[in-house]
Amino acid sequence: MNIVVDENISYAKEAFSGFGNIRLLHGRKITNAELRDADALIVRSITHVNKELLGGTPLKFVGTATIGTDHIDLEYLRSQEIFFTDAKGCNADAVAEYVFTSIFYLTHKYGIDIKDKTIGVVGIGNIGSRIVRLAKSVGMQVLKNDPPLQRQNGSSEYVPLKNIYDADIITLHVPLNKEGIDKTVRLFNHENLSKLKDGIIFINASRGQVVDNNALLSAVNSKKLKAVLDVWENEPEINASLLDNVEFGTPHIAGYSLEGKINGTVLIYNALCKYLNITPAWKPVLPAVENSEVKISSGKNIEEAMYRIFNGIYDIKRDDMNMRLIKEKPPAERPAYFDLLRKHYPLRREFSNYQIKLTQTNEELIKILSAFRFKIA
Repeated sequence: MNIVVDENISYAKEAFSGFGNIRLLHGRKITNAELRDADALIVRSITHVNKELLGGTPLKFVGTATIGTDHIDLEYLRSQEIFFTDAKGCNADAVAEYVFTSIFYLTHKYGIDIKDKTIGVVGIGNIGSRIVRLAKSVGMQVLKNDPPLQRQNGSSEYVPLKNIYDADIITLHVPLNKEGIDKTVRLFNHENLSKLKDGIIFINASRGQVVDNNALLSAVNSKKLKAVLDVWENEPEINASLLDNVEFGTPHIAGYSLEGKINGTVLIYNALCKYLNITPAWKPVLPAVENSEVKISSGKNIEEAMYRIFNGIYDIKRDDMNMRLIKEKPPAERPAYFDLLRKHYPLRREFSNYQIKLTQTNEELIKILSAFRFKIA
């Protein structure tokens, strides 16, 4: 086989070279000409897979090592009988850890007691469902919004979008739907952003176009929102003024744990094996985790302990500081810098790799840490 693979897919060479000839390319440089003799294509979210890219090629397999498919023309693939697979769920734990690391950082910074606060979760899929479970584990009240799921199961546990406007924290985990009854493009716009409660934490780690970035900039200033943005409209070109005004700005890396990346590769590898009717033979070997034991005082202030544990393992402030250096670049160079931040993203491991050693027994803290997949010494 001839396989074209985005060069930034983790372990791509190890996973796919056994199928035949593999060509690694930058995702934005995968063109129709590069696919003239390709049998399979494996991409990430930055490559738009459609008739323009695939027309006249012999491709019969397309995989995306991402959870979203808004960059894929699924109708065209079906019309050409091209097998397609995605990697839904591959980085769900990583994104959930990103969300709660930012929440514990901000609640610590502003002296907010997280217990009994209300979190509105928009989109209850692989990631959103984890957010719900983890929020409940720390004593938060949860409001769930997901119209497709509500129609599917008729459950009264879901609320309309307007019902979450008074939440203390709102976090978005929806796919990018460009049309239809469940359209999510600019789901949050001037109208509903203006209705949010002043001073809330507002997190978008779904897709940039789900939030009108100019409207969000206005709301950050008028409503004093504490915004956390991992995704941006018009990536890799971003709104530099908005970056100046958010609490955390990161370059679409919420799911970029080593485990999240490799899970995506494994899912596509297994799907290609199934497509070819061969037995999977490759399994990734992950490096050992350095400093995997974390010693923490487990006194009465659980939120302080969570802040120190989370931010000691994942330095989200570092990601934010690296992102802000984009403003020092000439505007024409900023998109390339955004891509470089993603390509050369530092090694980040998920919480399940770490063992927490408590100085004294605290059953409530142990229960919470276990929910976040930590091992307890």
